[in-house]
Amino acid sequence: MASSSSYNSPCAACKFLRRKCMPGCIFAPYFPPEEPQKFANVHKIFGASNVTKLLNELLPQQREDAVNSLAYEAEARVRDPVYGCVGAISFLQRQVQRLQKELDAANADLLRYSYTDIPPASLSVPPGLASFQHVPQRQFTARFGNEATGFYRQSTATAYSFPYALPWTDTSSEDISEGGAAGGNL
Repeated sequence: MASSSSYNSPCAACKFLRRKCMPGCIFAPYFPPEEPQKFANVHKIFGASNVTKLLNELLPQQREDAVNSLAYEAEARVRDPVYGCVGAISFLQRQVQRLQKELDAANADLLRYSYTDIPPASLSVPPGLASFQHVPQRQFTARFGNEATGFYRQSTATAYSFPYALPWTDTSSEDISEGGAAGGNL
């Protein structure tokens, strides 16, 4: 009688399919006997014959990644039969979008707070921009509040003066009178 140390138990796939595990079994390296649920999920979702065909068509170095992907997708499909791994991906994408909005809001707050600490007189104009000093300075005030509710509180204490004209805020009469749809020639 052979000792238990020399006895090789069949892989989880062969055990599940109730067949003898041969030395060249394609499932043995990827479905060890300690993980029977891994193969059970893959078999339930994809079928053993489809997995066999897929593994036989792949190069040996690609098989482990393919089995890991199949196992992940099968487990996700067992947990969520309707959406499977797409549900998890959608959840993560929404979470990334929410966190990106939070990051943008935090960066806007940092900019707003950093501009309140810098007095406008301490700004120096770089030498190359000395010719633009004749441009009138614009005053900007920060708005605090919730855009969804429409409630804003104007803060005049956070005014910041830019030493140059911003193109999207320039409302000088020469821009308006030069024609175009926004001109006063209508």
